[in-house]
Amino acid sequence: MEKITINNKTYEIIKDENKVIDIEELTECITEYFEPFDYIVGDYAYSKLRLKGFYDSNNKNVKKYNDIAGLEQYIKEKCAYGCKWFEIKKIND
Repeated sequence: MEKITINNKTYEIIKDENKVIDIEELTECITEYFEPFDYIVGDYAYSKLRLKGFYDSNNKNVKKYNDIAGLEQYIKEKCAYGCKWFEIKKIND
């Protein structure tokens, strides 16, 4: 899997079928708010990048709405139909 570094954190690209990840844009959007999350999912609606943090299912902070196991449901219900999206996973050094 391909790895990227954003704000001194390393992430593994899990899914980016449409090659929509823009490192510069991500660097601007990923703030310290996203630090505790295991995964970050980004989707594009109306040419705007939206980000959401998710946890591993076994993370002590996981809730139903931010469990990575519910990613498909999130994409279907909360994202624009047919939108381009990506998933990255934080690698703990």
